[in-house]
Amino acid sequence: MKVLVVNAGSSSLKYQLIEMDGEIVLAKGNAERIGIDGHITHTTSDNRKHESDENFPTHTEAFTKVVELLTTGDASVIKSMDEISAVGHRAVHGGEDFSKTMLLTDAVIDRIDELRELAPVHNHPNALAMRACKKILPDAPQAAVFDTAFHSRMPEKAYMYGTPYEAYEKYSVRKYGFHGTSHKFVSAALAEKLGKPLESLKIVTCHLGNGSSISAIKGGVSVDTTMGFTPLDGVIMGTRCGAIDPSAVLYLQDKLGLSASQMSDYLNKKSGLLGVAGYSDNREISAEIAKGNKRAILAAEILRYGIKKYIGAFTAVMNGLDAVIFTGGIGENSKDDRLAICSDMDYLGIKIDAERNNTRGEFKLISADDSRVQVWVVPTNEELLIARDTLAVANIK
Repeated sequence: MKVLVVNAGSSSLKYQLIEMDGEIVLAKGNAERIGIDGHITHTTSDNRKHESDENFPTHTEAFTKVVELLTTGDASVIKSMDEISAVGHRAVHGGEDFSKTMLLTDAVIDRIDELRELAPVHNHPNALAMRACKKILPDAPQAAVFDTAFHSRMPEKAYMYGTPYEAYEKYSVRKYGFHGTSHKFVSAALAEKLGKPLESLKIVTCHLGNGSSISAIKGGVSVDTTMGFTPLDGVIMGTRCGAIDPSAVLYLQDKLGLSASQMSDYLNKKSGLLGVAGYSDNREISAEIAKGNKRAILAAEILRYGIKKYIGAFTAVMNGLDAVIFTGGIGENSKDDRLAICSDMDYLGIKIDAERNNTRGEFKLISADDSRVQVWVVPTNEELLIARDTLAVANIK
């Protein structure tokens, strides 16, 4: 039984074809520069590869090429798209409309598109890819798995803002949270590894990458998280500023003479690690730190301090802590960041073992034997969770 997982961006379409019997990735790839010119990379599980420049005016042409690569040529893995049992789509923002995985209908896709106001960079491309897939695969069941869904059970006191209540009633202004698929996957994976019911655990999950968010997961439920109304809130990120006093935003907008749209770009695309250090990629930051670049050192310290602060806050929220999880590109691969974040946290009983922490991308315990709180690296697999949820909602066994 095979599930195609699609993750569409504004100018990209990433995909994985997963054989669910054994949960093996048969092929994966990325169609890029959609609406600009076009380029695609495609790799199979046995390392057959295809890469080419293409003409991708829209997501439809990009998905058509994906179908071609999956079914024909030297890097094909299936004979026909009829072999695909279902298609699962990543959807970034479900607003208050979607708190669980949904089978795709025209009405569902239209509503996802209408929610573009809440996630302008993501939701419209998500909808475009969904329409393209349904056009080419009209008979296959397709589902949307929402980044916000896992956080939909947060208590009101955690998701409400201090704005007039009508802002929530009329405009749905509240904290939503993101990276929910990743937070859900790694917390469940750790519970399985420990042989304990997820309902018995208090976990802080740290999804750290170009976009980063921290979540408090108590009994398998997200009770708080750092990203808010949009993915801009929380800790400093690659190009996003993270939490900031709203008055500072208004002050800067006035001083710089920017429109609302330009101010959004300023905070989302020109700030964060890029704004402080001049580099957005954590690998570049690390290289600059090695050279003694003071702004790079400062940028890393801001990130690490913010994460440490949220771990402490979320421990208080849950009245205890059993484990901290690091995941995502930075969380899984940066031993220096993990060590710095977990240093000087003896009051919580967190102690890192330096030798165990010398690891990259491995599911591994990295805390010391006498650490009261366990610290783990857990590689995330959002695509697999999307595939599992898709099969469940499509009722395919």
